[in-house]
Amino acid sequence: MLNSVLTSKWTKLVVFAACLVPIAVLVWRGIHQDLTADPIAFITHTTGDWTIRFIVITLAITPLRKILHLPQLIRFRRMLGLFAFFYVCLHFTTWIWLDKGFVWSEMWKDVEKRRFITVGFTGFVLLIPLAITSTAGWIRRLGGKRWQMLHRLVYVTAVLGVIHYYWLVKSDVRKPLFYGLLVAILLAWRFATWLIGRRSRPTAGSVRREAPVTAETA
Repeated sequence: MLNSVLTSKWTKLVVFAACLVPIAVLVWRGIHQDLTADPIAFITHTTGDWTIRFIVITLAITPLRKILHLPQLIRFRRMLGLFAFFYVCLHFTTWIWLDKGFVWSEMWKDVEKRRFITVGFTGFVLLIPLAITSTAGWIRRLGGKRWQMLHRLVYVTAVLGVIHYYWLVKSDVRKPLFYGLLVAILLAWRFATWLIGRRSRPTAGSVRREAPVTAETA
């Protein structure tokens, strides 16, 4: 029943619309001049929060589809990943436009001097090739294995995003620690799954030794 709901095109439209809610709320608050006493900081933090949230949700798709036996969840992974890129672009644009006014020398000084900006900028750059190669055409061009290897950069981006957030806040580190815990759990699950799969996979030597027995049995 749930898988049939997940395969519906309307479900995908609903999820797409839900992903636009954060930016719609920002626009609404901006129109009504309700962006707090420091609008630039509010927009920066909001878009940054939603970037890390979408990265975490994207990483959670694979474990959830296997644990809950809902393979159709995979339909939403690319869209959620692209929304993570969308919000990080808004986050980055807020910094270079509203905060720094496109003064490149000031931006470069920030990248050099403030380690949280350096880490955050690195995470942003790593997301660019993932967004570009997210289409089925790029999977064919790169090949499945190379495409998967490239898209594992999202793990690095998730870690850098948490570090960026942790170094950014000065006192209340509860939110970055919470996101860090979620990322750690999701990466640990992947590592454990890979380790179990590797141990259960027969070696080439064992396959060769078992081949004659199989032939005799047949």
